Amino acid sequence: YFYCTIIVHNLRVNGMNIGQNNRFRTEKDLLGTKEVLSSSYYGIHTLRALENFQISQQKIGEQHHFIRALAQVKKASAQANQFFGKLTEQQSQAIQAACQKLIDTPENWEKHFPLDVYQGGAGTSINMNTNEVIANLALEMTGHDKGSYYIIHPNDHVNKSQSTNDVYPTALRVATYYALDQLFMQVESLITSLEYKATEFRFVLKMGRTQLQDAVPMTLGQEFRAFATLLKEDVRLIQKMRQLLLEINLGATAIGTGVNTPQGYAAKVVECLKEITGLPLSGAEDYVEATSDCGVFIILSSSLKRLACKLSKICNDLRLLSSGPRTGLAEISLPEMQAGSSIMPAKVNPVIPEVVNQIAFKVIGNDLTITFAAEAGQLQLNVMEPVIAQALNESIGLLTQGIKTLDEKCIQGIHANEKTCYEAVMRSVGIITLLEPILGHGACDEIGKQCIAENRTIQDVVLEKKLLTEKQLEEIFSFENLVSEVLSGSASQTLDQVS
Repeated sequence: YFYCTIIVHNLRVNGMNIGQNNRFRTEKDLLGTKEVLSSSYYGIHTLRALENFQISQQKIGEQHHFIRALAQVKKASAQANQFFGKLTEQQSQAIQAACQKLIDTPENWEKHFPLDVYQGGAGTSINMNTNEVIANLALEMTGHDKGSYYIIHPNDHVNKSQSTNDVYPTALRVATYYALDQLFMQVESLITSLEYKATEFRFVLKMGRTQLQDAVPMTLGQEFRAFATLLKEDVRLIQKMRQLLLEINLGATAIGTGVNTPQGYAAKVVECLKEITGLPLSGAEDYVEATSDCGVFIILSSSLKRLACKLSKICNDLRLLSSGPRTGLAEISLPEMQAGSSIMPAKVNPVIPEVVNQIAFKVIGNDLTITFAAEAGQLQLNVMEPVIAQALNESIGLLTQGIKTLDEKCIQGIHANEKTCYEAVMRSVGIITLLEPILGHGACDEIGKQCIAENRTIQDVVLEKKLLTEKQLEEIFSFENLVSEVLSGSASQTLDQVS
């Protein structure tokens, strides 16, 4: 009955039924029939999902890595199905050609993947959206009308030997793997900029601070070097976690048992996908476990959260170091990007670090969402993968763009206020630490306490007590000696390597 309905509908579309509006074709599913625009590449399943899920303004079609990955999975499946005789050569080649169009230019097919990123059904809606688009594109490319599913059917042919439950998680892993490339590129660029600033500021003497209180002298270069090192650690961690995405459950079908697939299909389809993607993919150790488990997304999201926390810490420091310009630390000047107030003239705010702080908060929140969603899996499937995909994709995108913005609009344009930094060192109580080996800890405690109480400098009090001569103090607190002191040992070697 289904195939007869399609044939009759095609006759009507071709003008053989004057009463039928030829702008539409009739499609049928489990729940009944619907009219679909004749020009539409998606069909009834996508249409129902569009009606059901109007949740956000975020559309699957905007996620180009995901669309490409879905098409790669479908292409690999078509190859494996032809190998096992489950598709004819003509059907397989038509499906593969349609898939290749999506793989080559996913950005051109956005409007054909109109579904909301939030959807129930464990991703069935987007899997069927993909099946329908590929089927109708394959039909069109072989000279047939869209909707001629008796020739190439979304379920019977495009989705052959597959289930949403192995297609969706596999595509999500492949898409996420590729999306991280852009993040790595931006982080490496930011690290380079921070290292450049570390070299530029290597002789800018300043006070280090612990608990926001004066500590001991350091250089601004050391401070920026530490920022770069913070991020290097995270690049290594995320790269390591990314490798876990390469274990996939394609071939598992519904619950991991491989139902409705020929013997050896799982190994063959993974081999095909490896060749298509160029990634060293491997089949899961246990397909039943892999079909329900989302642990890889927990650990990957956690590493992204760690990166977000470190970026936020760096931005907090930049805001503190640039505070002022007259009543704050004012040790550095950030690029002036826009007027800072609608009421206060001449005010400029650190808007770039502020926006990156906010991005970090969102990534931290997304990590909690992913944790809850991964925990919510029940029995042989986790139906919450769509929100995991949304949150993970959003975190990677936000971090990528946020880091790019921080690098180009802030870090590269930072200037050091050398005089302010040096004067702060010389009036700080913290430099008493340099006298501890000479005068002892107890005596230095008393000197520091008196300086704070009387708002005097270390030099004044030491001279008053006749503990050292003026010449000795000048030598100890000379710029050259202070810089030599803070650059001694391994820190100096690190900066020399940068130079």
